[in-house]
Amino acid sequence: MSGQSSLFERLRRRGLIAQCSDPTVITQIENGELTLYVGIDPTAASLHVGHLVPLMLLYWLVKAGNRAIIIIGDGTARVGDPSGREETRELLDQEHIASNATRITLQIQQLNRCMNVTTELVYNSAWLANLHYLDFLRDIGYHFSVNRMLSFESYRRRMERGLSFTEFNYQLLQSYDFLRLHQEYDCRLQIGGDDQWGNIVSGIDLIRRITRHECYGITTPLVTNAQGTKMGKTLAGAISLDANITSPYEFYQFWRNVDDRDLSAALLRYTMLDEHHLPPP
Repeated sequence: MSGQSSLFERLRRRGLIAQCSDPTVITQIENGELTLYVGIDPTAASLHVGHLVPLMLLYWLVKAGNRAIIIIGDGTARVGDPSGREETRELLDQEHIASNATRITLQIQQLNRCMNVTTELVYNSAWLANLHYLDFLRDIGYHFSVNRMLSFESYRRRMERGLSFTEFNYQLLQSYDFLRLHQEYDCRLQIGGDDQWGNIVSGIDLIRRITRHECYGITTPLVTNAQGTKMGKTLAGAISLDANITSPYEFYQFWRNVDDRDLSAALLRYTMLDEHHLPPP
């Protein structure tokens, strides 16, 4: 590395790495050898600040030569991911999901232009919408252990409050996404927020069982501020990237009012500024 720290260690210092399923993936990342993906369910009309953390990790990896896919989860959005939620998501109709997916697609395309990177966009309804339920249970559900699923924090916490059978199936669908991307694009790495860890490692396990291939997962931290609350949340709700939801003035004020204790961490996570040119934490 010519005396310089590795890309992976720099990303860890920038607060973009929480967990990594297997350290052997690091060399492949450094060499720009991987196809990786991030999934975004269009359960709202816009991306928000929380989405930017895994997307920033994705952009760093693309700039290192890796190939990136972004899944718009217009199929999984029909079910609703229970991860990181205290209550069941409101189920959206297909028209609402399609509208959200269109708007989020435009935002991702704009982000790609701003970051000067190319990513592939795919929609998981392409393979989820017409699944045959009995075949899916036999071919995919067979590989999942209910006991193991309930060992993951996101499911265990929700079991105490009530977890619908619909939500319980979400992990199978996300794992199947990873399998399809692996089979069709040779995708070997999934990245996502740390609340996705259980879903990600389940996908890795499914791929190993069906194909005997090794795949990987990396999560980003769930970002909190100095007060211990979620970064990107205000009393009015999430800070959206849509000017019709969060006005440019409100967006500017949010970042202008970031606690001084959080400033360096925010600049490291949300920009590509050289870490040596930033104020100390």
